[in-house]
Amino acid sequence: MRVKNLRIVIITGLSGSGKSTAIKAMEDMGYFCVDNLPLVLLRKFLELHQSSSGEVSKVALVIDIREQEYLQDCDRIFAELKKSGFSMEIIFLDSSNKVLIRRFSETRRHHPLAREGSIPEGIRIEREKLNDLKIMADKVIDTSNYNVHQLKEVIFEYFSRSTDKRKTIITLLTFGYKYGIPYDADLLMDVRFLPNPYFIDGLKNLNGLNPEVSGYVLKSEAAITFLTKFLDLLKFLLPHYEEEGKAYLTIAIGCTGGKHRSVVIVNELKELLGGKNYLIKTSHRDIDK
Repeated sequence: MRVKNLRIVIITGLSGSGKSTAIKAMEDMGYFCVDNLPLVLLRKFLELHQSSSGEVSKVALVIDIREQEYLQDCDRIFAELKKSGFSMEIIFLDSSNKVLIRRFSETRRHHPLAREGSIPEGIRIEREKLNDLKIMADKVIDTSNYNVHQLKEVIFEYFSRSTDKRKTIITLLTFGYKYGIPYDADLLMDVRFLPNPYFIDGLKNLNGLNPEVSGYVLKSEAAITFLTKFLDLLKFLLPHYEEEGKAYLTIAIGCTGGKHRSVVIVNELKELLGGKNYLIKTSHRDIDK
């Protein structure tokens, strides 16, 4: 059926995580966008598209906690549509509690689930209600460190690359545990066991992009052993992820501040994985903090 050529993107996630910004980005990319469409009407919408000229080939829908029945039936409805042959992708936007509270305070908005005006309580309840949906998502995007323009760029990049089915796209992400674990990591490794340049005179104020810091970390036998063993693990895992159709993989490497050891390890991993039929992107979340 012609309607099955319709690409459907479901944008969902926590209140205040940037869904409005994401849907505007989708609109800029030529998607037909609908905000807060009742999920029970989705199949009817597709049937109407089938009976039309089919000019609309890409649809983006925002569905969130405002649609209460959605949470009860979403897994069943999504499964039925996918079984019927529709191309559907779920993008879940997440953010840290601290950032969400700040955003609600700045905009003076009420959280839809806040009891007696308690934003933290509303966020807690919403996380619980959306947890299963987050697990179902094809892509989780942590918007904690993005402004409006940066989030749009992330959306643009994700969907522009999603048309390339030839290679798995791997994001190597560094972070500092002191600033929180990234929500969008598929694999997470802790390298705080490596020698820390922070305590070495002359290296403390540099970062892992500096050759002196890199040399200090990589001269450690523990670093070399870790890279060897972790690379072996990735060589085992990546083909299996590809077989399951996972086109995007985020590997997060963390140290205390996200400035020295994790950066060095990620840069080495990029070199070791490069040219092995993968598209590699690095992102140093906390390097300037």
